[in-house]
Amino acid sequence: MNLEALLADRLSAALASVAGGPVDPVVRQSQHADFQSGAALALARRLGRPPREVATEVAAKADLAGLATIDVSGPGFLNLTVDDAALAAGVDALDDDRLGVPPVAAPERIVLDYSGPNAAKELQIGHLRSTIIGDALARLLEWLGHEVIRANHLGDWGTPFGMLLEHMADLGGGENEHSLGDLTDFYRAARRKFDEDTQPSVRSGAVAGRSDGGFKARARLRVVALQAGDEPTRALWRRLIEQTERTFLDAYGRLGVTLTRGDFVGESFYQEQLSSVLSELDEQGLLVPSEGALCVFPAGFAGRDGEPLPLIVRKSDGGFGYAATDLAALRHRVRTLGATRLLYVVGAPQRTHFRMVFEVARSAGWLPAGVTAEHIEFGSILGADGKMFRTRAGDNVTLGALLDEAVERASSPAIGIGAIKYADLAGDRRSDYVFDWDRMLASTGDTGPYLQYAYARIRSIFRKAGAEPGPVVLAHPAERRLALALLGFEAAVHAAAGRREPHRLASYLHDLAVAFTGFYESCPILRLAGPYRASRLTLADRTGRTLALGLSLLGIDLPEEM
Repeated sequence: MNLEALLADRLSAALASVAGGPVDPVVRQSQHADFQSGAALALARRLGRPPREVATEVAAKADLAGLATIDVSGPGFLNLTVDDAALAAGVDALDDDRLGVPPVAAPERIVLDYSGPNAAKELQIGHLRSTIIGDALARLLEWLGHEVIRANHLGDWGTPFGMLLEHMADLGGGENEHSLGDLTDFYRAARRKFDEDTQPSVRSGAVAGRSDGGFKARARLRVVALQAGDEPTRALWRRLIEQTERTFLDAYGRLGVTLTRGDFVGESFYQEQLSSVLSELDEQGLLVPSEGALCVFPAGFAGRDGEPLPLIVRKSDGGFGYAATDLAALRHRVRTLGATRLLYVVGAPQRTHFRMVFEVARSAGWLPAGVTAEHIEFGSILGADGKMFRTRAGDNVTLGALLDEAVERASSPAIGIGAIKYADLAGDRRSDYVFDWDRMLASTGDTGPYLQYAYARIRSIFRKAGAEPGPVVLAHPAERRLALALLGFEAAVHAAAGRREPHRLASYLHDLAVAFTGFYESCPILRLAGPYRASRLTLADRTGRTLALGLSLLGIDLPEEM
């Protein structure tokens, strides 16, 4: 039962009767009643009538029988108090696997782009937010009934791979396996060899794999060979990508995210599509030569100097940059995959880039009516000093080291990793947050362990209870508060998914756990007998189910005991 939606629906008819047309009832939870609407205030201004007079008329016309009572307060607010019988019946009805939440009536096909690391580089803490936020959104949208296509846009192409592949060849052709940590050292070694090389360039016409030249020259030839489809070079490249994907999947498994091997769609996938992207933009009259490059200048974008800002599609050296790849990916996701919504979970610094890509795509006809694209931006992870979170030596924190420390500090992997994920999801994704082990692992406050502890306490109750739940009877204020909280689950899920803001579900679950704690401390369960014991067991059961389902939608595991 979605109480907010139900109350809003009942109130809408009364507001429309007074206004002579539709009015948004704007029903919200309130400290002054269970719910409150300020719609009569806005309506009074529109009608030129006293607000309390309008509110009184709306209250008189509202048909809330069997659901709630309505009172006028203050300058014209409508206070709504849900009937205890309706609350009890609503909680009783939460007895299915979906807790009464139906799938959406009109499911969409959604491509969700998240994580997106670079091949041959170890996953860093900088990949954490995109991966955690994206996976929570994928779970939420999929559970609501949408078809979600996960897209892990792997950086697996471009000039750095010439260095990597030539280094791979020097090591024997890449036959050896490489661990997650090895890949970072592998990349650094290739970069060092490239930067330190002073040998002369190879002669014109040389091919990749020849030894008559320095590493830098051979690496450049390797790029040409890779782009030209040279099979020995492509074979080396495929081995590197396969090793990279295995290490990433190991990390995703530890982190508990749902990305699979089939979700990797690297930049390389779009290479053969780039020339047609260029051709279509040219046919639309959108391409503009600029200093040797081919660009699109979408309207409304300017640099700091006030000059029009270009989106560079083809660089002056004839190569394609990541803007071209992003355009090709967008076109493919709409035309070939049939997506109706595109979501990109990428950090806030890329805001302008994605706005420009979307505007160019609209101009080119690749985002037709009914298809939307949205940048799901997020802030940074900061250290205690307010700067980017790094090790004491100033290095980036690897994801593997972070997960190792989480498990070491906590009593179980579920608690340690759950603490990291909840800390990320509990706040508005657009904001930066400070990474603080002590705070996120605390068993009190707005933390993952607090919610996990509430669930473990409920499981303990049922191990001891030896009795079945029964119909809900609300005899104590703490029971009523918990019942109201339980009936807010559907609204929280829709708010989190609809606004692409997982913190709305996380905040709801924390409030539910707080309501349960108050109930547990005020309302004995196991010492009672009869219908009150059975009723309280039902309240505890529904709370446990809601915490379990809600946290699973955020990608957080639950231990049975703590």
